[in-house]
Amino acid sequence: VQLQASGGGLVQPGGSLRLSCAASGRTMSSSTIGWFRQAPGQEREFVGTSFRGNRIYYADSVKGRFTISRDNAKNTVYLQMNSLKPEDTAVYYCAADSRLILSSIYDPERYNYWGQGTQVTVSS
Repeated sequence: VQLQASGGGLVQPGGSLRLSCAASGRTMSSSTIGWFRQAPGQEREFVGTSFRGNRIYYADSVKGRFTISRDNAKNTVYLQMNSLKPEDTAVYYCAADSRLILSSIYDPERYNYWGQGTQVTVSS
């Protein structure tokens, strides 16, 4: 399985970006695909995940501002980010796994497949 993350860039506070995570090598419609982010000097942080293709969970810090969606026909997961803040600045990674249990979705060590990361910078 290969994951390709894209869509990052520079945006002003309050702006929006949509990240994409395209999967290849296997159909991911029933897999868990999540988003994590890592700011300089910080640990990788859970952003949100689409658990086994249906239930979606978010970190409290992004709830109400970020939305995860899936297009199974394109084997792609999206992260729509609205009302962006400077503290959202980080490298964003998508990750996937087909065997995660619910209690493990917040732990990046539990995901077997990772995209290369895309930089999001929120600054005026």
